[in-house]
Amino acid sequence: MRLNGIKDNAGSRKFRVRIGRGIGSGLGKMGGRGGKGQTARSGVAIGGFEGGQMPLHRRLPKRGFNKWRPAKYNEINIGALQRAIDEKRLDGGKPVDVAALVEAGVLRRAHDGLRLLGDGEIKAKVAITVNHATAKAKAAIEKAGGSVTVIEPKVLAADEAKRAKSAAKKQAKNKAPAKAKGGE
Repeated sequence: MRLNGIKDNAGSRKFRVRIGRGIGSGLGKMGGRGGKGQTARSGVAIGGFEGGQMPLHRRLPKRGFNKWRPAKYNEINIGALQRAIDEKRLDGGKPVDVAALVEAGVLRRAHDGLRLLGDGEIKAKVAITVNHATAKAKAAIEKAGGSVTVIEPKVLAADEAKRAKSAAKKQAKNKAPAKAKGGE
């Protein structure tokens, strides 16, 4: 083997295309930018404009729904809860809620509530208050001798009445055509 015989593997080094180096290069004169005008200049901000044709983003249908003010919950696994109790950051004898978890340093900040998830194992007897708990997490805590209190969302009586009225109206609307079809 000689130093003058060492070569890179085929395709390991790719040389960049040098534009604007004469007509023989294939990318001379306009440098691959087409003719004159806006797109030949730098700083073009056309942004999806397709020359008057209906742009792609308007041709495709709108899908899904984004909630206006989605609730953001802290999520904690029962394994993380057990770890915090083992490390003596959290007292298992006292009631556990979002404020206690933040104070113990398990959570950084209290958002709109707490969601309890069932990943991991728990051995400590814990009384925890949460906004939502998975069935697996609830069963694991109750098996260990603890309790899970789920905070029900506040629903105003006026809102509940409005919802019930709307549901009854919808149900009546759905029943009416069914009777007409049966009579034929």
